[in-house]
Amino acid sequence: MTFWETITGSDLTREYKAFEGRAAALPADYRAAWEQIKLHTSPYGDFTGRNLMPILDGALGLLEEAAAEGQSVHEVLGDDIPGFCTALTGGEGARTYRDRWREQLNRNVAKKLGRLGG
Repeated sequence: MTFWETITGSDLTREYKAFEGRAAALPADYRAAWEQIKLHTSPYGDFTGRNLMPILDGALGLLEEAAAEGQSVHEVLGDDIPGFCTALTGGEGARTYRDRWREQLNRNVAKKLGRLGG
């Protein structure tokens, strides 16, 4: 990966398109589960989503293996896909991008108030 790819995110775009190509080869119920996994893991991503790429790659690999073995998507993921995604991204209480932004906003406001009050 070059500096330019890192700055522009073109490496992520290329990797994401490869994920979508792999997902297109899955049976319909697995594709639906893949869409749910993408939806429920996105709040745990950083600004670029770069931290989610290995997680998504692993989840897609799991779906591909299970489909090849003929397992149902419910046998693999269970009925709670949001719960599966929470566990996959760090468990209950894992910080989302909203949490990080809220903490940053609170720090900035506290700094400004400290300057005004002192």
